[in-house]
Amino acid sequence: MSSSNDTPRFVALDLHKRYVMVGAVNSQQAVVLRPQRVELVAFEGWAKKHLRFSDELVLEATSNAWYLYDLLQPLVAGVVVANPYGVKLIAASLVKTDRRDTLVLARLLAAHLIPAIWIPPVEVRELRALIAHRERLVSQQTATKNRLHGALHRHQLIPPEGRLFSAANRAWWRELNLLPSEKLRVQQDLTTLDHLAPHLAAVETELARLSTVDPWAGQVAFLIQLPGIGLIIAMTILSAIGDISRFPAAKKLVGYAGLGARVHASAQTHRTGGITKQGRRELRAALVEAAWVAVDTHPYWRERFEKLTARMGKQKAIVAIARKLLVVVWHVLAYQQADRQADPQKVARFFLSWGRKLGTTHRQGQRVATFARQQLDKVGLGSELEQVHLGYTYTLPPSSLSQPVTELPAAIAAD
Repeated sequence: MSSSNDTPRFVALDLHKRYVMVGAVNSQQAVVLRPQRVELVAFEGWAKKHLRFSDELVLEATSNAWYLYDLLQPLVAGVVVANPYGVKLIAASLVKTDRRDTLVLARLLAAHLIPAIWIPPVEVRELRALIAHRERLVSQQTATKNRLHGALHRHQLIPPEGRLFSAANRAWWRELNLLPSEKLRVQQDLTTLDHLAPHLAAVETELARLSTVDPWAGQVAFLIQLPGIGLIIAMTILSAIGDISRFPAAKKLVGYAGLGARVHASAQTHRTGGITKQGRRELRAALVEAAWVAVDTHPYWRERFEKLTARMGKQKAIVAIARKLLVVVWHVLAYQQADRQADPQKVARFFLSWGRKLGTTHRQGQRVATFARQQLDKVGLGSELEQVHLGYTYTLPPSSLSQPVTELPAAIAAD
């Protein structure tokens, strides 16, 4: 492949677990590199030897795409990461082989038809990986608890008062009159819970630490001011969004989350359906979870939910609330302003809770009340607050705001 010719080539990589299929075409769609298989262990050396600085390169988003992206970016003129779903829609075929797929991808690149995805920087990738790891731990914990609840249900056992899986109730579990095999399963499930708990705690401690460093430190407070959004959901939302400036309008973010409605409009036919669910699943799930809390705790969102429920039922109504809440997320992040519906007392308590989770080290030695005041000033809320109760009464230092920060316009807040 080596040549002194600087004519651009359009190179496609079809990634697999142990190898890469590589092929290329020129701007006239003629094949200039017949598809060939390169083992992944040898690919770095192959790429440095054969790729040119004038090459344009495309690869589909897969689990190992970012490693190859970082490797290839310095070696070629540009690297595009393709949306596999979008490529499938454009290039659907009844005949599929690695060689054919590679050339199809190369020709789409040459024709500038690649549906590209955003390339997240390293800090976004790391946060996404940590959020996904926590989700797996929570899933294991939930499955384990469900098995234990199932054992109680099968034997019509009434659990004791208090937290069922706490250390205080372990003696009760040990004394259950069960068959030896089931008793073994119960004890091992309890051991699994004990094993998972410190891992979850460590992950959440790391998420709390990340909330205080760039690029997240300047954004978390604007999310935590919103009802239903605590620290974990805030970090989940930020990991999915990455950079809010890449969404020029709130509806773009709604579509990215898969919370937009399906639309069929052709000739005289126009109808809408359920949400598309085409987007980041964890962002959609986080907004639905936040929506349930918001309608349970905030009068503004409860009123809207009740009106929607009367018209469409609870399940569709909560999805609609999640979509509306995501619109507010876009506005508070894009404009860096206070939520018009925010209750300063409640927001202050959220900030105190956040400060508690951080610990003294990650608060840089600040008192919890001082940390909470700084966050309130950042979003432009509660300059008049002097005391906030959370377990006991915190006395806040004076606000540094000379005048209240402008809230979101009513038309925006109600969008």
